Amino acid sequence: MSDSDVRYRTVWISDIHLGSRACKVDLLLDFLQRVKCDRLYLVGDVIDFWALKRRLYWPKRHQLALRKIIELAGQGTEVIYIPGNHDEIMRDYAGLELLGIALHLEHVHVTADGKRLLVLHGDRFDHICLGPSMTRLIGCGLYAALSVANRYLSQCRRVMGFPYWSLATYIKGNLSATNQLINRYAKTVSSDARQQGFDGVVCGHIHQPQILENDRFIYCNDGDWTESCSALTETFTGALHLVEWTVEQNAREVERGLPRAA
Repeated sequence: MSDSDVRYRTVWISDIHLGSRACKVDLLLDFLQRVKCDRLYLVGDVIDFWALKRRLYWPKRHQLALRKIIELAGQGTEVIYIPGNHDEIMRDYAGLELLGIALHLEHVHVTADGKRLLVLHGDRFDHICLGPSMTRLIGCGLYAALSVANRYLSQCRRVMGFPYWSLATYIKGNLSATNQLINRYAKTVSSDARQQGFDGVVCGHIHQPQILENDRFIYCNDGDWTESCSALTETFTGALHLVEWTVEQNAREVERGLPRAA
């Protein structure tokens, strides 16, 4: 990719977790500076109020990222915010517009080629996919520990001059139980949206970027900005693609002859 800006009809991002040390805010800022779009969806967990409740953590770079999103809304990008479970307090403002950003519990997006996609965060399917509350609690604890390990490993790789690599993503991709959970989630979300008559669904929540097509129905998960640093994009012809920004940034720096990003 060249240093010039990239433009899309629509971009979906979620699970940013501003206010959490797991947030890859530098990559997010680079993405927001370089990628332009007519419509930007924030598909939940933008601000991690759970983490902020445990410990106040709000560095300047996190404030800059939030300010950049508000700036995009002010410059003509249609910004639609669908709160998730970590920022569920914002659900109280659904139907309102704050600082030029429209808040909705869910939203219907129509692609350039006419597909109707249901856009939602996805946490309301946890009780089906994750089982009893104790199972969810154990899962959250394990995920929190994995996020800490992932952060320290990334710091070590950066010091050694290696590119970014996600331990969490690797483990999720190589554990059969985790793969079963991811597949169950995708099937459950897809089934619900299909029953409502949609052509596809866009969600976040499980931090696993995916595009799956089955029987003329499309399931899209835009990933996250703590592990994969990914976004879902729509071209002006309606084509949907996933972008992993660590890969894009590393390729760009290799082209310029610079050390790869950590």
